[in-house]
Amino acid sequence: MKVEQIYTGCLAEAAYYIESQGEAVIIDPLRETEPYLERAKAAGAKIKYVLETHFHADFVSGHLDLARKTGATIVYGPTAQPNFAAHVAEDNEILHVGAVTIQVLHTPGHTLESTTYLLRDEQGKEVAIFTGDTLFLGDVGRPDLAIKQGELTREDLAGLLFDSLRNRIMPLSDEVIVYPGHGAGSACGKKMSKDTWDYLGDQKKANYALRADMTKAEFVKEVTTGLVEPPQYFPKNAIMNKMGYESLDEVRERGTQPLSVRAFKAAWEAEKALVIDTRKQDVFAQGFIPGSIFIGIDDSFAMWVGALIVDLKQPILFVADPGREEEVVTRLARVGYDNSIGYLAGGFAAWAAAGEAVDTLEECTAAEFAKRYPAKAIHLLDVRRASEYNTEHLVGAVNFPLDFINRNMNQLERNTPYYLHCAGGYRSVIAASILKARGFQQLVNIKGGYAALAKTSLKRTEHVDQLTEL
Repeated sequence: MKVEQIYTGCLAEAAYYIESQGEAVIIDPLRETEPYLERAKAAGAKIKYVLETHFHADFVSGHLDLARKTGATIVYGPTAQPNFAAHVAEDNEILHVGAVTIQVLHTPGHTLESTTYLLRDEQGKEVAIFTGDTLFLGDVGRPDLAIKQGELTREDLAGLLFDSLRNRIMPLSDEVIVYPGHGAGSACGKKMSKDTWDYLGDQKKANYALRADMTKAEFVKEVTTGLVEPPQYFPKNAIMNKMGYESLDEVRERGTQPLSVRAFKAAWEAEKALVIDTRKQDVFAQGFIPGSIFIGIDDSFAMWVGALIVDLKQPILFVADPGREEEVVTRLARVGYDNSIGYLAGGFAAWAAAGEAVDTLEECTAAEFAKRYPAKAIHLLDVRRASEYNTEHLVGAVNFPLDFINRNMNQLERNTPYYLHCAGGYRSVIAASILKARGFQQLVNIKGGYAALAKTSLKRTEHVDQLTEL
């Protein structure tokens, strides 16, 4: 038996490959099929099942393309109602994969169809549980992300989650390995561990949600407190996973069309497209296409695309480093943005060489900023999340979270100069690019973000640990 966790850091998502005696099963795959097909081919194994723990909200799963390419059966837990061919398993149903078995444990709470899969080895010993978004390390799944289910409230779902944990998961052996669907950085939970697996016995000691003395009322209050509005793309991704979607192969073919500067400009105007610049942030700051938005491919690209671009059908043109065009289209499609219509052939260099207009972003170091601040004329925007800001911030800084920049932009004055910072510099460049595209010109990005600012003599608030990282 082989169990492999396939972790994708930019989405903080874990998929799983399980193999036994020439048969394989994939749990919660990302949209691209290559990682799973390549593993099965190398092992000479046939993918028998694609197991989904629930209708995911934070990414588009690869279940449909995998089933089309391999003939595998898509499996959901009880109550799921997919709009495509799939096996909706019964609670406690046993699936056979080679010489091992996987038991379906219905664990509603995060969503109604949420299911945990219990793996037993060749001798029938309980080895691991694949918990999806039901149980994380140090946390549990949010009860406010489900596709609308009648009159159920998030408090109702939290109550179901309490019962699922106590009745289905906590009675299992302490030696069982917990393989969750996400790790730290995901918006599907409030405060997850940076680890990606643990023993259930250790989680019973460390995870607040598994406290034996916790009452149901206490649990419901705890898991529903400190939640912030989820990213706007979450419900749309959940619907795509439930209703079906276009093949990624077709999305890639359409999105990886090279366009000359002239064709790029024409498509931009004709399609009312959004231009995303995916290069490194320091390179972007030195020169970019006026009106383009920076979201660098080397950080949490898909998460920020989803948080900031409201319409999944928005036509997208992009600028990328040569050789990374397919990666950009794939990572857009991971979160449901399937309408890439091409990229700038030759990249930004081709644009500049053609004599087209170029914009830049003014930047300063933390040390340079410390010499200028505080001053009455300086307005400092901290674009980190509220939880980060509340943990610690520079005295006088105003919290202006990137997550909600489009909604709150009207609070700013276009003729006012602003300095911006985040934790390390990535998000503040995104924020500055969005503001520039909307007519704000007096912007300065502080390089290195709060990590660099904290090393200066600037006055900071007292550090206060937060109960949530949302």
